[in-house]
Order: sequence, then structure tokens, then C-alpha cells
Amino acid sequence: MTTDDLSAPLGQDRPRKRRYKLPFSAPQAIAGLSGLFLVTFLGFAIFTHNPMGGEPLARVAYDPATLPGEQAAKPAGSVPAAPREAAAPASTPAAGQQTITIIDGSSGTRQDVIVGAGTADPSSKVETQTALMAGINPKLLEPSRYGMIPVAADGLKSFRAYAAGSDADRAGMAKKSVIAIVVTGLGVGAAKTTDAITKLPGAVTLAFTPYGSDPGKLVERARAQKHEVLLQVPMEPFDYPDNDPGPQTLLTTLSAEQNADRLAWHMSRFQGYVGIANFMGARFVATDAAMQPLVKEAARRGLAWLDDGTAPRSVAGVIAEGQAMPFARADVSIDTVPTPAEIDRALARLETLAKERGTAVGVASALPISIERIGSWAKQLEARGLTLVPLTTAMLKPKSS
Repeated sequence: MTTDDLSAPLGQDRPRKRRYKLPFSAPQAIAGLSGLFLVTFLGFAIFTHNPMGGEPLARVAYDPATLPGEQAAKPAGSVPAAPREAAAPASTPAAGQQTITIIDGSSGTRQDVIVGAGTADPSSKVETQTALMAGINPKLLEPSRYGMIPVAADGLKSFRAYAAGSDADRAGMAKKSVIAIVVTGLGVGAAKTTDAITKLPGAVTLAFTPYGSDPGKLVERARAQKHEVLLQVPMEPFDYPDNDPGPQTLLTTLSAEQNADRLAWHMSRFQGYVGIANFMGARFVATDAAMQPLVKEAARRGLAWLDDGTAPRSVAGVIAEGQAMPFARADVSIDTVPTPAEIDRALARLETLAKERGTAVGVASALPISIERIGSWAKQLEARGLTLVPLTTAMLKPKSS
């Protein structure tokens, strides 16, 4: 035993093993791998062109010989058909028609389709929309970028064409005290819309917003039940955008052309309406510069205008008078307080106004309590010497002094 053996700690005299040490730490490795992944991803995104990337794909097997227009079976030894790309060009468009080219975004395939007036193409917007809604006069429609919208033509106007009743009916009301009621906010919510259509008398006018999933069918049903129909157009309120009427709202900050384009979108949602009513819009209807081109456009297209009476500073009446277009302003909001007692009081005020002036107009929302009270009230109206009439009848009735 040596001195070194005595002075060295027990077990420390053995030769130590040399450990291998990586030239980087674990956090550095993670950071490096993350950077490599990011660079790879960016390179793929920049240099790879795939417009359908991320979209779900489906593969379907088909036999070209069984496609429409092709022979279901070809006899043996027949000559193969030429490729579709080599097919004869589309026929020359007839008068009033146009040829549009549809390009597939993924394959680049081009297809020419003839559309326009007089086309037999079942996908034509004119043919499709007029077929869906019965009683629509195709002469009172014209195409827009969104679909068909009303237009006055050959002395015909939507206000007259889709008004309920006849000229004789309206003449018979000239010396009577009449009341028109408009129920608003329909089209969104099929249940409440159906209740309004079926439970209210046909003389009640129904106003539809453009936001329903399929407003055309509900409007068609309403017209089949003899209701006149209005289109409610969303317009800017004073507290916009905190209080937002919905997409494509007409705004005082937009140009006349921009608001006209938005109006076209709303007008294309369904057909068969006699006129336009504002949906909200206290700021818009009080702004002359915004309202002037809008009311003129509605008048040019043969439509009437209803002011719902909620904006005291509205200029709609003055502008409509200058355009010689049918106009009415609501005198009473029937269900501002939606209780049976308050609704009955509002209806009584309408009766008083009608007896004093010969005509009164009320508006209500499509609340169940409103529909129930208006329906019950209307049954007793004739006994009190008053008549419930469509809005157009009230608009055309001579004003009493």
C-alpha cells in the first residue's frame, strides 16, 4: 500500500471515463428544427402553385360514352369521337344574347355558354326566377349583376301590376274611411312569416326583409293569399355600426353609385313587390343627398315608397312628391309596446285618424301577440264603419282636408 493509496478517496483511483458532449443544447436543437420547418413551409407556399390546395377532393369514375349527348354504346369498329376540345364552336348568339366563357380554376378548361333574352338555357336567370314565382310579368324585369330587378316598361309599373284588388275596388273606397296596416320584418323566420301570411286578412300588406334563406317562396305564398308585398331595404341608423341593419346596408358615406349597386342586390332577392320601405335608417332617410338618388331610382323602376314613420326628420315624402310616385307615411306604430292593451290602444288611434282624415296607415312587427290582436280587431272593423285596405289603395285614395 502506498501513500497515494492512503491519501486518495476510496474508489477514486480508477481511471475516469470520458463523456461525449454535444456541440449544442436541447433548446438550440428545438429552435433549429423549428426554423428548418418554417423555411420548408414558406418555400412550398411560395414556389408551389395549387389554387385548390386544402380543398376536399373526390374522385368519381365515369364512362364518357354515357354522358348526355353521347352515344350510350358504339358499334365495334366505329371511329372514336373527336376530343371535346376539338368540337365545333358554339352557335352564334341571337339578338339580345351574349356568349360568356366559363374557365375552370383548377384545370383551365374553357366552356362557352350563351345567355340573355330569349335563351332556352334553363340556367338563365330570367327563366329561372320567373318560373319560380307565379304571376310575375317578365316585361317588368331586367337583369343586373345580382339577378333580375324591377323596371318600368311600356307604361307598366310594378306598383300597378302587383297591387291587390282592382281599379273598381279602389274607386269604391274613395268616399270611405280606410285603414292600411303593414306588418314588417318578414322573411327571416319561416314560422312567424307563415303565421302572418295565414292568420292575417289578405288586406294586410306584408313587408319582407332581403335576408331570408329563400324569401322568394314565402313571398309567392303571401301573394297567393292576396297580400300585397313590400321590400324592406336596410338603411343606416344614427348609431351605425353599433346598431347594424345587416349586409349591404345603404350608407350616407357611400356614393350614389355604390348605394344604387347595394339597392340592386336587395331588389334581386325576390319579385312581385309593389314598393320599398325603409328598414331602420333614421340617419339615411334624413339625409337629402343620400335619399334623392335612391327615391328617384325607385320611382324610375315603377315602385312606391313607404316611410315607416320612425324618423321625424325623414325627407322621403318631399322627394317622393317631386317624383310623382305613390307614397305613404305610417301614422301609428302599433306594437311599440308589445302588450295586448297597448296594441289595442294603437289600433283605436288608427280608427280615430281614419274617421278624421279618411285614411290612416299603421305598421307592426310580426310578433305573435301583434298578429293575434290585429286579426281579432280586423273582424270587427266593418261594423264600426271602417274598411281595412291594401297599402296601394290607401296611397291612391284622395286625401281628405
